[in-house]
Order: sequence, then structure tokens, then C-alpha cells
Amino acid sequence: MSAGVARRAAVLGHPVAHSLSPTLHRAAYAALGLDAWSYGAEDVTEDQLAGFVAGLSDEWAGLSLTMPLKQTVIPLLDHVEPLAQVVGAVNTVLLQGTGTARTLVGANTDVHGLVAALREGLGPDRSVERAVVLGAGATASSTLAALAELGCTSPLVLVRSVARAGGLLRAAHRMGVNPVLRPLDDAPRAMADADVVVSTLPPHAADPLAASVDGRVTGVLLDVAYDPRPTALHARWVELGGTAVGGERMLLHQAAEQVRLMTGHPAPIGAMDAALGRALTVS
Repeated sequence: MSAGVARRAAVLGHPVAHSLSPTLHRAAYAALGLDAWSYGAEDVTEDQLAGFVAGLSDEWAGLSLTMPLKQTVIPLLDHVEPLAQVVGAVNTVLLQGTGTARTLVGANTDVHGLVAALREGLGPDRSVERAVVLGAGATASSTLAALAELGCTSPLVLVRSVARAGGLLRAAHRMGVNPVLRPLDDAPRAMADADVVVSTLPPHAADPLAASVDGRVTGVLLDVAYDPRPTALHARWVELGGTAVGGERMLLHQAAEQVRLMTGHPAPIGAMDAALGRALTVS
């Protein structure tokens, strides 16, 4: 794709001002020489999403979606890629073609980001037998798919409300995963015995768990929250001897896959990682 053709992309969500996606994508465009490409942040609610998508001009190449839009967007798309369909969450929209021939394609790069981030902690060969997932939202569904790719198809999922985990269970059924649901109160003991723990809880929601985890841990923790950095759970995990991977690593790798899909170029991971490090140091 020509570097001189003006194309637009953006991250959509509500709220979205805190997003580091613009930092990552802009760094990628600069490294790739895509000087005419731009990437912004648009605060869009669920009620506003259909109107926003309908108003996209032909210069748009793609969208990154954060909460609460990952499921709301699905009915607005012409095609949903199999992984995103199975997971039930779209975090990437690709705009292909122009005018009346334009097609909106939904994809999921969160699974890629989760696998890559966990591999940073696990190493290339370590398998996952016992896994714990905290939370039951869209990111938890992507986490089930990532854990299945790493070899664990019966993870323990700890939730605040079993009654509200229906969407997660339906996604698990579609992907052939058999999670075991338990209340979040069971977290301290379950986490200590796990090979991998992934917290998909919102920022600070896992803070009370940090103090309750006791004794030595040997597994890998990925806390998808990265503000503050490190999170209370991340810091406690390292203190007890475990390996912790910051949520910004997932963010980096899922964004790199988005760059590849939107631009057609391999993502310049090094440049994106350096920009991310600078942004996090400043913040």
C-alpha cells in the first residue's frame, strides 16, 4: 500500500482518553514510512456506535475497539472472522473496498496479544496445565481461547456473579473449552496452585486480592490492567516469587497484529515497544 495515500484509523471506546493505542499505532506508521496515515481516539458510546460506523468515509482503513464496544459492533459488520465469531468479541474492524462495495470485517487480535504476552513469561516451551482466569467479560472470553492455544482447555474461572457469566459460557462452548466457575472468594488458594493466572478485572478491582494471596507462588501472572504500573496484584505476585507480565505487553502485541492487518506490513515491534516504554515512563 502506498505510503502517500492518506488513510485514517482510530481507537473507539468510552472512556477512551487514557488509551495508549494512538501511541503504538503512530509509532508504527512512523517506522513504516506511512507518513500520510493518521490514528486518533474517538469517545464513542454503545448508543453512538452505529451512527459513527455508518458515517465512515473511504479514507478509513480500520478501527480498534475497546470496552464497551467489542460486542456491540458485531451486528454492524458484514463479516466476522472465525476466531472473533467463536470468542464473541471484536476488537478490530477492517474497512475493505470503497463506496457501495465496501465491506466491514471484524477480527480479534486480543487472543494473539494474550498468547504473546503469556509466552514472554512462560518461555517458548512451557506448557499450561492449570490456569485461573479472574473475571467473565469479553477479555475473559479471549483469554479462554488463548489458554486453549497454550494447552489448557479446562481453566478455573473466578467470577463475582456466576449468574452473569452466561456470555462467557456460551463462548466457551463454541470454542470447545470447559471452564469451571467458582466465586471470586476462592481466588487466593486457586491462584497459588496455578501455572498461569490471568486477571481480566478492571483497574483496581483485583487490589483486594493482592493482600489475600499468601505463600510462595511459581506460576505466571498476567494482569491486563496496567495502571498503576505495576498493579497491586502484579507487585504482590513478584514479591511471593512468581513471574508477572504487565498488561501493557498484551496491549503491545494485540496492537502489532492490528497494524499488520490494517496496513498490510509486518509490525515494527521494536519501534512500538520503545514508544510504549516512553509513554509509560512519562505517565
